[in-house]
Amino acid sequence: MRSLFAKTLLWFLATTAVAITGITVMTALTFRVSESRQSPFNMVLNLQLEDAKKAYEAGGQAALSGVLARYGNVTDSEVIFTDSEGKDLLTGQVRQDLRKRMAQRRRRPPLFLSLFGFNRQPIIARSDSSHKYWLFLTDARRGSNSSLFWFLQPQQLWIVIVVVLLCYAFAYHLTSPVRRLQKTVDRFGRGDLLARAETNRRDELGQLARTFNQMGDRIQTLLNAERRLLQDISHELRSPLARLGVAIELARSGDNKQSAFDRIQKEAERLNSLVGELLQVTRAEGDPSKQKLDPVQLDQMLGALVYDCEIEAHAKDCKLALQAQPPVVVLGDEVLLRRAVENVLRNAIRHAPNGSAIELELASAGAKAEIRIRDHGPGVPDDSLPRIFDAFYRVDTDRNRASGGVGLGLAIARRAIELHKGTLKAQNVKPGLLVTLELPLVLT
Repeated sequence: MRSLFAKTLLWFLATTAVAITGITVMTALTFRVSESRQSPFNMVLNLQLEDAKKAYEAGGQAALSGVLARYGNVTDSEVIFTDSEGKDLLTGQVRQDLRKRMAQRRRRPPLFLSLFGFNRQPIIARSDSSHKYWLFLTDARRGSNSSLFWFLQPQQLWIVIVVVLLCYAFAYHLTSPVRRLQKTVDRFGRGDLLARAETNRRDELGQLARTFNQMGDRIQTLLNAERRLLQDISHELRSPLARLGVAIELARSGDNKQSAFDRIQKEAERLNSLVGELLQVTRAEGDPSKQKLDPVQLDQMLGALVYDCEIEAHAKDCKLALQAQPPVVVLGDEVLLRRAVENVLRNAIRHAPNGSAIELELASAGAKAEIRIRDHGPGVPDDSLPRIFDAFYRVDTDRNRASGGVGLGLAIARRAIELHKGTLKAQNVKPGLLVTLELPLVLT
Protein backbone atom coordinates (compact mmCIF):
# COMPACT_ATOMS: atom_id res chain seq x y z
CA MET A 1 0.00 0.00 0.00
CA ARG A 2 1.75 3.12 -1.25
CA SER A 3 -0.96 5.75 -0.90
CA LEU A 4 -0.55 8.01 2.12
CA PHE A 5 -4.28 8.80 1.97
CA ALA A 6 -5.20 5.09 2.11
CA LYS A 7 -2.74 4.45 4.94
CA THR A 8 -4.05 7.40 6.96
CA LEU A 9 -7.69 6.50 6.38
CA LEU A 10 -7.18 2.82 7.23
CA TRP A 11 -5.20 3.75 10.33
CA PHE A 12 -8.02 5.96 11.61
CA LEU A 13 -10.64 3.35 10.73
CA ALA A 14 -8.64 0.61 12.44
CA THR A 15 -8.26 2.77 15.55
CA THR A 16 -11.98 3.49 15.54
CA ALA A 17 -12.77 -0.19 15.01
CA VAL A 18 -10.61 -1.17 17.97
CA ALA A 19 -12.31 1.42 20.15
CA ILE A 20 -15.79 0.32 19.07
CA THR A 21 -14.91 -3.34 19.50
CA GLY A 22 -13.61 -2.68 23.00
CA ILE A 23 -16.77 -0.81 23.94
CA THR A 24 -18.87 -3.54 22.34
CA VAL A 25 -17.12 -6.33 24.24
CA MET A 26 -17.49 -4.51 27.52
CA THR A 27 -21.17 -3.89 26.77
CA ALA A 28 -21.72 -7.54 25.87
CA LEU A 29 -20.02 -8.66 29.04
CA THR A 30 -22.61 -6.82 31.08
CA PHE A 31 -25.22 -9.20 29.68
CA ARG A 32 -23.32 -12.24 30.93
CA VAL A 33 -24.86 -12.18 34.33
CA SER A 34 -22.50 -12.48 37.20
CA GLU A 35 -23.04 -15.21 39.74
CA SER A 36 -22.53 -12.70 42.49
CA ARG A 37 -25.73 -11.91 44.34
CA GLN A 38 -24.40 -8.44 45.00
CA SER A 39 -24.30 -7.40 41.31
CA PRO A 40 -26.86 -4.67 40.45
CA PHE A 41 -28.45 -6.84 37.77
CA ASN A 42 -28.97 -9.72 40.17
CA MET A 43 -30.44 -7.48 42.79
CA VAL A 44 -33.02 -6.23 40.28
CA LEU A 45 -33.85 -9.84 39.37
CA ASN A 46 -34.31 -10.69 43.02
CA LEU A 47 -36.73 -7.78 43.41
CA GLN A 48 -38.68 -8.96 40.36
CA LEU A 49 -38.78 -12.49 41.78
CA GLU A 50 -40.14 -11.27 45.12
CA ASP A 51 -42.78 -9.12 43.39
CA ALA A 52 -43.89 -12.07 41.26
CA LYS A 53 -44.01 -14.34 44.36
CA LYS A 54 -46.09 -11.87 46.35
CA ALA A 55 -48.44 -11.26 43.42
CA TYR A 56 -49.01 -15.00 42.87
CA GLU A 57 -49.52 -15.79 46.52
CA ALA A 58 -51.83 -12.83 47.02
CA GLY A 59 -53.83 -12.74 43.78
CA GLY A 60 -53.15 -15.96 41.92
CA GLN A 61 -52.68 -16.21 38.19
CA ALA A 62 -54.48 -12.94 37.43
CA ALA A 63 -52.15 -10.86 39.58
CA LEU A 64 -49.11 -12.82 38.37
CA SER A 65 -50.07 -12.21 34.72
CA GLY A 66 -49.99 -8.42 35.20
CA VAL A 67 -46.62 -8.44 36.93
CA LEU A 68 -45.00 -10.72 34.35
CA ALA A 69 -46.46 -8.70 31.45
CA ARG A 70 -45.05 -5.53 32.92
CA TYR A 71 -41.62 -7.11 33.34
CA GLY A 72 -41.69 -8.44 29.77
CA ASN A 73 -42.47 -5.03 28.31
CA VAL A 74 -39.73 -3.36 30.30
CA THR A 75 -37.00 -5.92 29.59
CA ASP A 76 -38.13 -6.91 26.07
CA SER A 77 -37.85 -10.52 27.26
CA GLU A 78 -40.04 -13.52 27.84
CA VAL A 79 -40.66 -13.84 31.61
CA ILE A 80 -41.68 -17.23 33.04
CA PHE A 81 -42.55 -17.96 36.68
CA THR A 82 -42.46 -21.65 37.75
CA ASP A 83 -42.54 -23.77 40.83
CA SER A 84 -39.70 -26.03 41.96
CA GLU A 85 -40.87 -28.80 39.57
CA GLY A 86 -40.69 -26.57 36.53
CA LYS A 87 -44.43 -26.00 36.15
CA ASP A 88 -45.38 -22.65 34.62
CA LEU A 89 -47.66 -21.13 37.26
CA LEU A 90 -49.28 -18.86 34.68
CA THR A 91 -50.09 -21.39 31.92
CA GLY A 92 -49.85 -24.66 33.82
CA GLN A 93 -47.32 -26.15 31.39
CA VAL A 94 -44.34 -28.13 32.60
CA ARG A 95 -41.22 -26.41 31.29
CA GLN A 96 -38.46 -28.96 31.72
CA ASP A 97 -36.67 -27.36 28.79
CA LEU A 98 -35.88 -24.40 30.98
CA ARG A 99 -33.81 -26.54 33.33
CA LYS A 100 -31.96 -28.11 30.39
CA ARG A 101 -31.13 -24.70 28.98
CA MET A 102 -29.97 -23.58 32.38
CA ALA A 103 -27.56 -26.53 32.44
CA GLN A 104 -26.31 -25.61 28.98
CA ARG A 105 -25.89 -22.01 30.08
CA ARG A 106 -23.57 -23.08 32.86
CA ARG A 107 -21.30 -24.52 30.15
CA ARG A 108 -20.65 -21.06 28.71
CA PRO A 109 -19.51 -20.93 25.07
CA PRO A 110 -16.54 -18.82 23.99
CA LEU A 111 -17.10 -15.12 24.32
CA PHE A 112 -16.89 -14.42 20.59
CA LEU A 113 -19.78 -16.88 19.97
CA SER A 114 -21.90 -14.97 22.44
CA LEU A 115 -20.98 -11.66 20.85
CA PHE A 116 -21.96 -12.75 17.38
CA GLY A 117 -25.23 -14.36 18.41
CA PHE A 118 -24.32 -18.03 18.10
CA ASN A 119 -25.40 -18.89 21.63
CA ARG A 120 -29.09 -19.09 20.71
CA GLN A 121 -31.40 -17.45 23.23
CA PRO A 122 -29.67 -16.76 26.54
CA ILE A 123 -31.59 -17.67 29.66
CA ILE A 124 -31.39 -16.07 33.08
CA ALA A 125 -32.85 -17.81 36.14
CA ARG A 126 -33.32 -16.89 39.78
CA SER A 127 -34.92 -18.80 42.64
CA ASP A 128 -36.19 -17.53 45.92
CA SER A 129 -34.49 -18.40 49.18
CA SER A 130 -36.64 -21.52 49.66
CA HIS A 131 -36.15 -22.66 46.02
CA LYS A 132 -39.92 -22.99 45.80
CA TYR A 133 -40.29 -20.50 42.97
CA TRP A 134 -38.15 -19.80 39.89
CA LEU A 135 -38.08 -16.75 37.63
CA PHE A 136 -36.78 -17.27 34.07
CA LEU A 137 -35.93 -14.54 31.53
CA THR A 138 -35.16 -15.31 27.87
CA ASP A 139 -33.92 -12.58 25.49
CA ALA A 140 -36.48 -12.20 22.71
CA ARG A 141 -34.10 -10.13 20.60
CA ARG A 142 -31.91 -13.14 19.88
CA GLY A 143 -34.42 -15.51 18.41
CA SER A 144 -32.23 -16.71 15.52
CA ASN A 145 -28.64 -17.63 14.90
CA SER A 146 -28.35 -14.93 12.20
CA SER A 147 -28.55 -12.09 14.70
CA LEU A 148 -25.11 -10.44 14.84
CA PHE A 149 -24.16 -7.85 17.43
CA TRP A 150 -27.49 -8.33 19.16
CA PHE A 151 -26.55 -5.86 21.86
CA LEU A 152 -26.23 -2.92 19.40
CA GLN A 153 -29.15 -0.62 18.74
CA PRO A 154 -29.91 0.48 15.15
CA GLN A 155 -29.43 4.12 16.20
CA GLN A 156 -25.86 3.34 17.16
CA LEU A 157 -24.98 2.57 13.54
CA TRP A 158 -25.24 6.30 12.79
CA ILE A 159 -22.38 6.89 15.18
CA VAL A 160 -20.25 4.44 13.22
CA ILE A 161 -21.17 6.14 9.93
CA VAL A 162 -20.35 9.59 11.31
CA VAL A 163 -17.01 8.36 12.66
CA VAL A 164 -16.12 6.86 9.24
CA LEU A 165 -17.03 10.09 7.46
CA LEU A 166 -15.00 12.15 9.94
CA CYS A 167 -12.00 9.85 9.44
CA TYR A 168 -12.34 10.21 5.68
CA ALA A 169 -12.59 14.01 5.88
CA PHE A 170 -9.58 14.26 8.19
CA ALA A 171 -7.48 11.95 6.03
CA TYR A 172 -8.40 13.97 2.94
CA HIS A 173 -7.62 17.25 4.73
CA LEU A 174 -4.26 15.87 5.82
CA THR A 175 -3.11 14.34 2.54
CA SER A 176 -4.65 16.55 -0.17
CA PRO A 177 -1.97 19.28 0.17
CA VAL A 178 0.71 16.59 -0.01
CA ARG A 179 -0.77 15.39 -3.29
CA ARG A 180 -0.88 18.94 -4.67
CA LEU A 181 2.69 19.50 -3.56
CA GLN A 182 3.73 16.25 -5.25
CA LYS A 183 2.19 17.43 -8.52
CA THR A 184 3.94 20.79 -8.18
CA VAL A 185 7.29 19.13 -7.51
CA ASP A 186 6.74 16.90 -10.54
CA ARG A 187 6.04 19.94 -12.74
CA PHE A 188 9.09 21.71 -11.34
CA GLY A 189 11.25 18.64 -11.96
CA ARG A 190 10.06 18.51 -15.58
CA GLY A 191 11.37 22.01 -16.21
CA ASP A 192 8.46 24.28 -15.23
CA LEU A 193 10.45 26.64 -13.02
CA LEU A 194 7.38 28.80 -12.40
CA ALA A 195 5.53 25.97 -10.63
CA ARG A 196 4.75 26.94 -7.04
CA ALA A 197 2.79 25.27 -4.23
CA GLU A 198 -0.28 26.69 -2.52
CA THR A 199 0.59 28.31 0.81
CA ASN A 200 -2.81 29.09 2.35
CA ARG A 201 -2.30 26.68 5.28
CA ARG A 202 -0.69 27.69 8.57
CA ASP A 203 0.43 24.27 9.77
CA GLU A 204 3.55 22.20 9.04
CA LEU A 205 2.28 21.37 5.54
CA GLY A 206 1.94 25.08 4.81
CA GLN A 207 5.49 25.62 6.05
CA LEU A 208 6.64 22.79 3.78
CA ALA A 209 4.94 24.45 0.79
CA ARG A 210 6.49 27.84 1.60
CA THR A 211 9.91 26.23 1.99
CA PHE A 212 9.50 24.58 -1.40
CA ASN A 213 8.52 27.92 -2.95
CA GLN A 214 11.61 29.57 -1.46
CA MET A 215 13.73 26.75 -2.83
CA GLY A 216 12.04 27.14 -6.22
CA ASP A 217 12.73 30.89 -6.26
CA ARG A 218 16.35 30.27 -5.37
CA ILE A 219 16.82 27.56 -8.00
CA GLN A 220 15.08 29.66 -10.64
CA THR A 221 17.31 32.63 -9.84
CA LEU A 222 20.46 30.53 -9.96
CA LEU A 223 19.50 28.80 -13.20
CA ASN A 224 18.51 32.05 -14.87
CA ALA A 225 21.76 33.65 -13.70
CA GLU A 226 23.72 30.64 -14.94
CA ARG A 227 22.06 30.74 -18.35
CA ARG A 228 22.58 34.48 -18.64
CA LEU A 229 26.17 34.15 -17.50
CA LEU A 230 26.90 31.37 -19.98
CA GLN A 231 25.44 33.43 -22.81
CA ASP A 232 27.41 36.50 -21.77
CA ILE A 233 30.63 34.53 -21.32
CA SER A 234 30.30 32.92 -24.73
CA HIS A 235 29.80 36.35 -26.23
CA GLU A 236 32.66 37.98 -24.33
CA LEU A 237 35.16 35.19 -24.96
CA ARG A 238 34.49 35.11 -28.69
CA SER A 239 36.05 38.51 -29.39
CA PRO A 240 39.41 38.15 -27.53
CA LEU A 241 39.80 34.58 -28.78
CA ALA A 242 39.25 35.73 -32.34
CA ARG A 243 41.83 38.49 -31.89
CA LEU A 244 44.21 35.98 -30.34
CA GLY A 245 43.82 33.78 -33.40
CA VAL A 246 44.58 36.69 -35.72
CA ALA A 247 47.61 37.74 -33.64
CA ILE A 248 48.96 34.19 -33.68
CA GLU A 249 48.65 34.00 -37.46
CA LEU A 250 50.45 37.36 -37.77
CA ALA A 251 53.20 36.12 -35.47
CA ARG A 252 53.67 33.07 -37.64
CA SER A 253 53.68 34.80 -41.01
CA GLY A 254 54.29 38.52 -40.42
CA ASP A 255 57.51 40.48 -40.12
CA ASN A 256 56.54 42.50 -37.04
CA LYS A 257 56.42 39.59 -34.62
CA GLN A 258 57.01 41.78 -31.58
CA SER A 259 53.78 43.73 -32.20
CA ALA A 260 51.91 40.46 -32.66
CA PHE A 261 53.29 39.08 -29.40
CA ASP A 262 52.31 42.28 -27.61
CA ARG A 263 48.82 41.85 -28.99
CA ILE A 264 48.72 38.23 -27.80
CA GLN A 265 49.85 39.30 -24.33
CA LYS A 266 47.21 42.03 -24.17
CA GLU A 267 44.41 39.66 -25.14
CA ALA A 268 45.67 37.00 -22.72
CA GLU A 269 45.63 39.58 -19.91
CA ARG A 270 42.13 40.54 -20.93
CA LEU A 271 41.01 36.90 -20.71
CA ASN A 272 42.71 36.55 -17.34
CA SER A 273 40.91 39.67 -16.08
CA LEU A 274 37.62 38.31 -17.36
CA VAL A 275 38.13 34.99 -15.53
CA GLY A 276 39.06 36.81 -12.33
CA GLU A 277 35.95 38.95 -12.39
CA LEU A 278 33.80 35.93 -13.18
CA LEU A 279 35.17 34.31 -10.01
CA GLN A 280 34.12 37.41 -8.11
CA VAL A 281 30.60 37.08 -9.52
CA THR A 282 30.53 33.43 -8.43
CA ARG A 283 31.59 34.40 -4.93
CA ALA A 284 28.99 37.17 -4.76
CA GLU A 285 26.29 34.69 -5.75
CA GLY A 286 27.58 31.93 -3.48
CA ASP A 287 25.79 30.14 -0.70
CA PRO A 288 24.58 32.79 1.81
CA SER A 289 24.84 30.25 4.63
CA LYS A 290 28.63 30.14 4.12
CA GLN A 291 29.01 33.90 4.11
CA LYS A 292 31.61 35.28 6.50
CA LEU A 293 30.07 37.88 8.84
CA ASP A 294 32.36 40.11 10.89
CA PRO A 295 32.12 43.71 12.13
CA VAL A 296 33.48 45.98 9.40
CA GLN A 297 34.37 49.63 10.15
CA LEU A 298 33.52 51.38 6.90
CA ASP A 299 35.41 54.63 7.58
CA GLN A 300 38.68 52.74 7.97
CA MET A 301 37.97 50.58 4.94
CA LEU A 302 37.22 53.62 2.76
CA GLY A 303 40.36 55.39 3.94
CA ALA A 304 42.51 52.42 2.95
CA LEU A 305 40.67 52.08 -0.37
CA VAL A 306 41.19 55.75 -1.28
CA TYR A 307 44.88 55.36 -0.55
CA ASP A 308 45.14 52.34 -2.86
CA CYS A 309 43.31 54.06 -5.71
CA GLU A 310 45.20 57.37 -5.58
CA ILE A 311 47.80 56.21 -8.12
CA GLU A 312 45.10 55.42 -10.67
CA ALA A 313 43.39 58.76 -9.98
CA HIS A 314 46.65 60.74 -10.23
CA ALA A 315 47.27 59.17 -13.64
CA LYS A 316 44.23 61.12 -14.85
CA ASP A 317 45.07 64.14 -12.70
CA CYS A 318 41.95 63.49 -10.61
CA LYS A 319 41.49 64.04 -6.92
CA LEU A 320 39.81 61.69 -4.47
CA ALA A 321 37.92 63.60 -1.76
CA LEU A 322 36.69 61.51 1.20
CA GLN A 323 34.26 62.74 3.85
CA ALA A 324 33.74 60.02 6.45
CA GLN A 325 31.79 60.06 9.67
CA PRO A 326 33.52 57.71 12.11
CA PRO A 327 32.80 55.23 13.39
CA VAL A 328 30.37 53.46 11.04
CA VAL A 329 30.21 49.68 11.58
CA VAL A 330 28.34 47.07 9.55
CA LEU A 331 28.26 43.28 9.72
CA GLY A 332 29.58 41.42 6.68
CA ASP A 333 32.45 40.07 4.61
CA GLU A 334 35.08 42.80 4.52
CA VAL A 335 36.82 41.45 1.40
CA LEU A 336 33.56 41.30 -0.54
CA LEU A 337 32.42 44.72 0.67
CA ARG A 338 35.80 46.24 -0.22
CA ARG A 339 35.58 44.70 -3.69
CA ALA A 340 32.10 46.15 -4.20
CA VAL A 341 33.09 49.71 -3.19
CA GLU A 342 36.36 49.46 -5.13
CA ASN A 343 34.53 48.49 -8.33
CA VAL A 344 32.20 51.51 -8.02
CA LEU A 345 35.14 53.82 -7.23
CA ARG A 346 37.30 52.57 -10.11
CA ASN A 347 34.32 52.90 -12.46
CA ALA A 348 33.99 56.55 -11.35
CA ILE A 349 37.71 57.16 -11.91
CA ARG A 350 37.52 55.52 -15.33
CA HIS A 351 34.77 57.84 -16.54
CA ALA A 352 35.82 61.03 -14.71
CA PRO A 353 37.22 63.84 -16.89
CA ASN A 354 40.90 64.65 -16.50
CA GLY A 355 41.53 67.13 -13.72
CA SER A 356 38.15 66.57 -12.02
CA ALA A 357 37.34 65.33 -8.52
CA ILE A 358 35.74 62.11 -7.36
CA GLU A 359 33.80 62.64 -4.15
CA LEU A 360 33.26 59.93 -1.53
CA GLU A 361 30.96 60.49 1.43
CA LEU A 362 30.16 58.13 4.31
CA ALA A 363 27.24 58.86 6.60
CA SER A 364 24.66 57.04 8.71
CA ALA A 365 20.95 57.58 8.20
CA GLY A 366 18.75 55.86 10.74
CA ALA A 367 19.58 52.15 10.76
CA LYS A 368 21.54 52.29 7.51
CA ALA A 369 25.01 53.33 6.43
CA GLU A 370 25.27 55.26 3.15
CA ILE A 371 28.32 55.41 0.91
CA ARG A 372 27.94 57.98 -1.89
CA ILE A 373 30.43 58.06 -4.75
CA ARG A 374 30.14 60.82 -7.37
CA ASP A 375 32.14 61.67 -10.45
CA HIS A 376 31.81 64.71 -12.72
CA GLY A 377 31.73 62.87 -15.99
CA PRO A 378 29.05 62.71 -18.70
CA GLY A 379 26.74 60.50 -16.63
CA VAL A 380 24.55 57.75 -18.04
CA PRO A 381 21.54 58.01 -20.38
CA ASP A 382 18.33 57.77 -18.39
CA ASP A 383 17.16 54.68 -20.28
CA SER A 384 20.40 52.88 -19.35
CA LEU A 385 20.34 53.65 -15.61
CA PRO A 386 18.31 50.54 -14.64
CA ARG A 387 20.75 48.26 -16.53
CA ILE A 388 24.19 49.53 -15.60
CA PHE A 389 24.37 46.97 -12.75
CA ASP A 390 23.66 44.03 -15.09
CA ALA A 391 26.53 41.71 -15.98
CA PHE A 392 28.35 42.56 -19.26
CA TYR A 393 26.15 45.59 -19.90
CA ARG A 394 27.98 48.58 -21.40
CA VAL A 395 26.63 52.06 -21.98
CA ASP A 396 29.38 52.72 -24.52
CA THR A 397 30.96 49.52 -25.77
CA ASP A 398 33.94 51.06 -27.51
CA ARG A 399 34.92 53.20 -24.53
CA ASN A 400 34.76 50.28 -22.12
CA ARG A 401 36.78 48.06 -24.39
CA ALA A 402 39.46 50.74 -24.64
CA SER A 403 39.61 51.01 -20.86
CA GLY A 404 39.80 47.26 -20.43
CA GLY A 405 36.43 46.81 -18.70
CA VAL A 406 34.28 43.79 -19.40
CA GLY A 407 31.06 45.07 -17.84
CA LEU A 408 31.23 43.04 -14.62
CA GLY A 409 32.47 45.53 -12.03
CA LEU A 410 29.12 47.13 -11.17
CA ALA A 411 27.36 43.74 -11.40
CA ILE A 412 29.76 42.35 -8.78
CA ALA A 413 29.14 45.42 -6.60
CA ARG A 414 25.37 45.05 -6.77
CA ARG A 415 25.37 41.35 -5.95
CA ALA A 416 27.81 41.83 -3.08
CA ILE A 417 25.70 44.61 -1.56
CA GLU A 418 22.46 42.66 -1.97
CA LEU A 419 24.12 39.68 -0.30
CA HIS A 420 24.59 41.95 2.75
CA LYS A 421 20.87 42.93 2.72
CA GLY A 422 21.72 46.32 1.24
CA THR A 423 20.80 48.27 -1.88
CA LEU A 424 22.78 49.88 -4.72
CA LYS A 425 21.32 52.65 -6.88
CA ALA A 426 22.57 55.23 -9.35
CA GLN A 427 21.30 58.61 -10.52
CA ASN A 428 22.48 61.39 -12.81
CA VAL A 429 23.40 64.58 -10.95
CA LYS A 430 24.47 66.68 -13.96
CA PRO A 431 27.35 66.71 -14.22
CA GLY A 432 28.33 63.20 -13.33
CA LEU A 433 26.87 60.04 -11.86
CA LEU A 434 26.07 59.49 -8.18
CA VAL A 435 26.12 55.88 -6.94
CA THR A 436 24.71 55.23 -3.45
CA LEU A 437 25.43 52.05 -1.48
CA GLU A 438 23.22 51.37 1.53
CA LEU A 439 24.05 48.77 4.20
CA PRO A 440 22.34 47.92 7.51
CA LEU A 441 24.22 49.26 10.53
CA VAL A 442 25.25 47.28 13.58
CA LEU A 443 23.10 48.91 16.27
CA THR A 444 24.65 49.15 19.73
